[in-house]
Amino acid sequence: MPRFPPIEPYATGRMDVGDGHRVYWETSGNPAGTPVLMLHGGPGSGTTPGGRRNWDPALYLIVQIDQRNCGQSTPLASDPAVSLEFNTTEHLLADIEQLRTLLGITRWVLWGRSWGCTLALTYAETYPQHVRALVLVSVTMTRRNDVHWLYHETGRYLPEQWQRFRAGVPVAERDGDLVAAYDRLLNHSDDATVQHRAAQHWCDWEDAAVSLEPGWAPSPRFTDPQFRLQFAHIVSHYFSHGAWLEEGQLLRNADRLAGIPGVLLHGQLDLGGPVDVPWLLAQAWPDATLRVIGTSGHQGNIETAERMIAAGRRFADAP
Repeated sequence: MPRFPPIEPYATGRMDVGDGHRVYWETSGNPAGTPVLMLHGGPGSGTTPGGRRNWDPALYLIVQIDQRNCGQSTPLASDPAVSLEFNTTEHLLADIEQLRTLLGITRWVLWGRSWGCTLALTYAETYPQHVRALVLVSVTMTRRNDVHWLYHETGRYLPEQWQRFRAGVPVAERDGDLVAAYDRLLNHSDDATVQHRAAQHWCDWEDAAVSLEPGWAPSPRFTDPQFRLQFAHIVSHYFSHGAWLEEGQLLRNADRLAGIPGVLLHGQLDLGGPVDVPWLLAQAWPDATLRVIGTSGHQGNIETAERMIAAGRRFADAP
């Protein structure tokens, strides 16, 4: 099943959300179609034009947003002097609601990949009345034990690469919480050289963690030192704080999703995000359908794209 042809946005803007932040958004597709909000991963990755190609532009009003401090939102976290004080999950939820009101949307389909799944679930459990359906790919819930798995236990499959990641923090912190240690280097150091070196180590590990997947190639985005700094600043900030979610919050509150249909797509070969994460969510959310893709990892493959597009067709007229 081919993806849809490339399209350009018909409207863009930067929304003033306070505290000096301006959040970039864009809309494409059919202005009268079913609204779908795309929530990118990372956190800190920003949107990509290719994401629009997963939705039928004749059926959907496609809404994209760059979360705070990344993509085309300002100020950018690639500036070492930028503070992330006003960049939390609660701030992102408020930005989404402000955008929904700005665009005059009552209810929308939510799409999320990786971290975007956590954000979509948090939004849906907070504002279920505004959600038609969810399509979640490479499902995350950003529990502290999930974060620990990715940045510690996954290293058992990639010991050489993980030892380099571990060696990127001060000796005294190598046997402790590496995510917290990197957060201190990236977000609480005034030394730009220290920050850039930490960002390189962080992104090297991010690449390594998916390197055993079929068809893997190093991320070209990580060759850009400004993108590395932006990404590592934000993701270490979020993960060191457990995304400001109570442990197990999304599973505990899954009953709030009752009546909202969902599709969960997850690769069996996702080392950094074990398949028990979407499995547990599907047990707590009977309206969700879990599809485990045996030949895929975190990055997805052709079957992932096909099932994602099929979900889009299913929810094009979601009530």
